[in-house]
Amino acid sequence: MKRRSFLVGVGGAVGVGALGVPLDVEGQESSSTSGETSAVGLPRRVLGRTGEKISTVGFPGLALVHYEQEVCNAGIRKAFDRGVNYFDVAPAYGKGDAEIKMGIGLQGIERNKFFLSCKTRMRDKEGARKELERSLKRLKTDHFDLYQLHCLRQPDEVKQALAPGGAMETIVKAKEEGKLGYIGFSAHTTKAALAALSGFRFDTVMFPVNFVEYYTIGFGKAVLELADKQGAGVIAIKPVSRGLWPKGVERTRRWWYRPVEDEKEIGMAMRFTLGLKGVATGIPVSFLDILDKVIEASLEDRPNTKAEAEEMRQLAAGCESVFRREEQRVALAAPPQVPLYPDSPHEGCRGAYA
Repeated sequence: MKRRSFLVGVGGAVGVGALGVPLDVEGQESSSTSGETSAVGLPRRVLGRTGEKISTVGFPGLALVHYEQEVCNAGIRKAFDRGVNYFDVAPAYGKGDAEIKMGIGLQGIERNKFFLSCKTRMRDKEGARKELERSLKRLKTDHFDLYQLHCLRQPDEVKQALAPGGAMETIVKAKEEGKLGYIGFSAHTTKAALAALSGFRFDTVMFPVNFVEYYTIGFGKAVLELADKQGAGVIAIKPVSRGLWPKGVERTRRWWYRPVEDEKEIGMAMRFTLGLKGVATGIPVSFLDILDKVIEASLEDRPNTKAEAEEMRQLAAGCESVFRREEQRVALAAPPQVPLYPDSPHEGCRGAYA
């Protein structure tokens, strides 16, 4: 793992309510960087200014909560053998169950052969230290390649994490101790993401980036634009989301949003997300069978054709945004006590920042 001197500073002033200029997605040109290497099967891309090369498909650690350990072990090994070298997990996933299973499943793979990312949902210094040390033990490692503030929604959370006594004090100290390499965050609202990017020089941004959100409400455009200006690598979450489950449609999964499951559409959805500037990887919905389909669809590293891009636009027109209500509530500074989607695993993040 490369070690870099810590960089901290305030990014250029950005109004958190501003929308960026729409990116050109017609006949998308690949955002791959020349000179990148390919894994066995999956291509790899450079993760922003970190210089690290990661697989264009990341392993969704949250998926492990659905399976017994033997299945998890097989899923991790299969993904690695097909070229996945980026593994993502968090203590909030299954109340630590996913971390424990991933820690066991990664045994036998050389530590320098994969890029391991973890998170903390704590916003205070002491809480973040406790989560960090526990996560290291669960994952049977002495360091994380990337460590992130998890599930930012309200700008006030960002202020708390970056203030004296906040979680960032622990994260910066842990970097100095060699316990983590790069610093990032995940966010579910535009305001929270822009506030974070404006308040600290983060190496990476994890944000929902998919064709439904992009076309229906322009979600992600402002975040991608600012991340690009700062050289922060973008890790796309929910790249194969079809939005909220429509009324009258049978739920094929016990999941809070509807995933794309058709193999052709999975390919187009992944190419859409990976075709946006700055996106290095996409972490698919948390089921191992869908992960297999996403890997298969991502072996061919090419942009969508104009016809495919138009098909994505038409498909999005019949879908409902997952994040519209969240964006509106944050814009109105409404209290976050009432869950928007009670069956979402991320609702457990609420109220955890005292």
